[in-house]
Amino acid sequence: MFRLTFGIIVAASLAGCAVSPDARAPQQTTASPAPVVPDVMPDTMPAAVAAAEPDARASVRSLIAAVDAIEPVAEAMCRDRSPTLNCDFEFAIDMNPNAQPNAFQTLDKSGRPLIAMTVALLAETRNADEIAFILSHEAAHHIEGHLDRQRRNATIGAAIMGQLVGLSDDPAVGRKAAEFGAAIGARTYSKDFELEADTLGTIIAAQAGYNPLRGADFFFRIPDPGNTFLGTHPANADRLRVVTRTAARLGFTNS
Repeated sequence: MFRLTFGIIVAASLAGCAVSPDARAPQQTTASPAPVVPDVMPDTMPAAVAAAEPDARASVRSLIAAVDAIEPVAEAMCRDRSPTLNCDFEFAIDMNPNAQPNAFQTLDKSGRPLIAMTVALLAETRNADEIAFILSHEAAHHIEGHLDRQRRNATIGAAIMGQLVGLSDDPAVGRKAAEFGAAIGARTYSKDFELEADTLGTIIAAQAGYNPLRGADFFFRIPDPGNTFLGTHPANADRLRVVTRTAARLGFTNS
């Protein structure tokens, strides 16, 4: 049986997408994972959820159903594509009322992959397909090994910049250069990572019984980040092209 936890998530670091349609641009953060999530099963939802408006309760029910459908698909795909990874996914909803709309993938203290969504983001979804696509997209980040790849890129970037300013006698200059190099390194392939997650997320959502084209509509309500220098997310047109092409191979069309 799957486990969906409810609670306040304290994460020192994570990788994911702040996806509020009201935000000016998506954000991404990374660090070392240390999430703390209380164990609460779906049949013992917090009182705040149980007492919520009907639309909110319906969204939570859709989330539970999506987790139930997506978890076995994502875990099977993870074991097939990345057999060395921990593929025992855990899903959580962050009930912190002050948390911004966000969904992310991280690892708990034991290395287990955690897919989390804030209650603010859940409130902005319009249907079950959108919820499923968001979860599938985040699961795809883990399956594709994006956290490790991002850390490696950051390490390489820090080393290169550190060498470039190695002749400086000021240690503060070296530290700043390394930090700058790490930031550039972490962002170097972030757009590619998002497109990879869109591709695999489309497949996961479809195999779990959801319509990925309808689900991906959520992402295209976000202001288009365009092709900005060192931006973390690709232009919406690029994402739409990837999702549409992948969905078409699975038999989904916009007609």
